Amino acid sequence: MTSCAIDDLTAPMTAQLTAQLTAQLTAQLTSQLAQLLPARGLMLCTAESCTGGLIAAACTDRAGSSVWFERGFVSYSNASKTDLLGVPDDLIARHGAVSQEVARAMAAGALAHSQAQLAVAVTGVAGPGGGSADKPVGTVWLAWAMGSQVRTECQYFEGNRESVRQATVVHALQGLIEMLQVRPAP
Repeated sequence: MTSCAIDDLTAPMTAQLTAQLTAQLTAQLTSQLAQLLPARGLMLCTAESCTGGLIAAACTDRAGSSVWFERGFVSYSNASKTDLLGVPDDLIARHGAVSQEVARAMAAGALAHSQAQLAVAVTGVAGPGGGSADKPVGTVWLAWAMGSQVRTECQYFEGNRESVRQATVVHALQGLIEMLQVRPAP
């Protein structure tokens, strides 16, 4: 049997195992959020573009999440970023939808348009198309906001559309936990 034939046989198993591990990690991360947020008296909101609501779905998959999850915004189009979150049109025109500036504005807008005290925002190129030389497929800008504190980060995730989106969900949740761990419970 050739190595190509072996790869053809093992690729579906590898993809299935990766999906299962990612689902388990996502569940563990949301479990941590379910403990950290109420302990600090905080509510979470999400502003999602490339993930299309997957972060909110991961949070609300947990029973009882209404105690700590306030709302999610799916702002896939540029117009929705402006309409739902107040991201200025000229900011998108100057920097592009996939940029630090837009991710920051999405997170701030999510806080301004909700009752939450903590927000995560993601905007990126999940693929398979839509990438460019300076923003290839897999480029994702993330922003986490709590009060006036906003942290942004750019990540480059490998793989197909599904894996880029799932990796974004995991990274977004990990960033929320990191932000909460530096804030002591009252």
